[in-house]
Amino acid sequence: MSIKSFAARIFAKIVARQTQKWASNPITSQQRVFEHLIKAAGDTAFAKAHSFNTITTHQDFVKNVPVRDYEALRPFVDRVVAGESDILWPGRPLYYAKTSGTTSGAKHIPITKDSMPEHVKAARNAILSYIHETGKSAFVDGKMIFLQGSPVMTDKNGVQLGRLSGIVAHYVPGYLQKNRMPSWKTNCIEDWETKVEAVIDETLPEKMSVISGIPSWVQMYFERIVQRTGKPVGEVFPDFNLFIYGGVNFEPYRPKFRQLIGRDVDSIELFPASEGFFAYQDKQDEKGMLLLLDAGIFYEFIPADQFYEENPPRLTIGEVEIGVNYVLIISTTAGLWVYNIGDTIAFTSTSPYRVIVTGRIKHYISASGEHVIGKEVEQAMKEAAQEHNVVINEFTVAPQLAPQSGLPYHEWFIEYGEIPKDVEAFAATLDLKMRGQNVYYDDLITGKILQPLVITAVPENGFKAYMKTIGKLGGQNKLPRLSNDRKIASVLEQIVKDAL
Repeated sequence: MSIKSFAARIFAKIVARQTQKWASNPITSQQRVFEHLIKAAGDTAFAKAHSFNTITTHQDFVKNVPVRDYEALRPFVDRVVAGESDILWPGRPLYYAKTSGTTSGAKHIPITKDSMPEHVKAARNAILSYIHETGKSAFVDGKMIFLQGSPVMTDKNGVQLGRLSGIVAHYVPGYLQKNRMPSWKTNCIEDWETKVEAVIDETLPEKMSVISGIPSWVQMYFERIVQRTGKPVGEVFPDFNLFIYGGVNFEPYRPKFRQLIGRDVDSIELFPASEGFFAYQDKQDEKGMLLLLDAGIFYEFIPADQFYEENPPRLTIGEVEIGVNYVLIISTTAGLWVYNIGDTIAFTSTSPYRVIVTGRIKHYISASGEHVIGKEVEQAMKEAAQEHNVVINEFTVAPQLAPQSGLPYHEWFIEYGEIPKDVEAFAATLDLKMRGQNVYYDDLITGKILQPLVITAVPENGFKAYMKTIGKLGGQNKLPRLSNDRKIASVLEQIVKDAL
């Protein structure tokens, strides 16, 4: 055992003890965060506009500070970006994380000197938690690749602006710098396809032990390796035994990864975002990720089925229930106050508090009142694919309300890794699994309001072609699993026609 590996085990034990302390006192941990946020921001423009000096309880907070998304918070953010100090949080941000906005173009998410360390600590602790649980630490001596956005940043009125993954690249600890790949030069390549080829050039000769990134883009990296070498990834990299991912549900990709790697590897799921690092997988055999309750983030939870009501309940950590779909609301040391990040979650455990990401509050299908969410289509696909031994590369779902004939239906655009032996039987199973996931969808099928789902096969690399057309190929970009309109579907339809 190397000195680095031995030290990692000792450090992992210390962090595990610290984690246990706050995780076993969840309500106290969150109350402490809440009080710190209110006090620390007391002299900011936002605090004065919302009478923070009168807030002593969560009830006061609910009364004084409404739920906002980026558009609603934008008047304050624009003042920060313009160069003003003490607006949302004391001083000025260290960075702006640039993300894509659906209604306002690029969004500038502030990252402060208080919030930045929490991003770094959470990523580190996720790995240390794995080491402590499994006793596996040899991988720290191997090469590690993090498929991420470019670390190149630009200046925005005296504050550095870049993608979150690129910002985080500046914080790789010194003891990992020699292990970290790709090189800085390669990481700065903006074009994703060119970057992947350069990453492969650098990594093929190395002893890779850890690979990290969004599954869809790591899959592309793996596919290119198999094409180049004619060997499964697990044979090319015999020391590769840990995959770290976040951003999307890995389950739909798992069969394809097993095929590309040629064997199973351990994995760690993360729940990071530009707005904060919320959770990570702390147990290999437990469903869900440990919600970080002492990381400068105060959480509130709104039941998703009540979110669009005039005054929906805003629950705190001690009031949530297992299995309920909640919209995640955050207040943070970056100055995001009662902020709706758009993600929906459900708790799988309350001792400790573990969550799964169920989808996006804006990503759903309810064209006929069914309110289907991402978790439901992913679970239905997982079960149907397993039953028919089908490998799925990618998929998305959209409603078809005006078919050329017959009743409306849900159209599933699927790129197969392996085409089912009986496509009609697979579609029937998929529809049956979907009906089991959502009782409203089942009622609409039974009542002949909708006909069973229809599958449209997307040609190989069709989804990559779609992402390229919208300028979101690679990096941290994710394909919506479902949508309530035909915007994505119309582009995919043309890609399918062009392939015929």
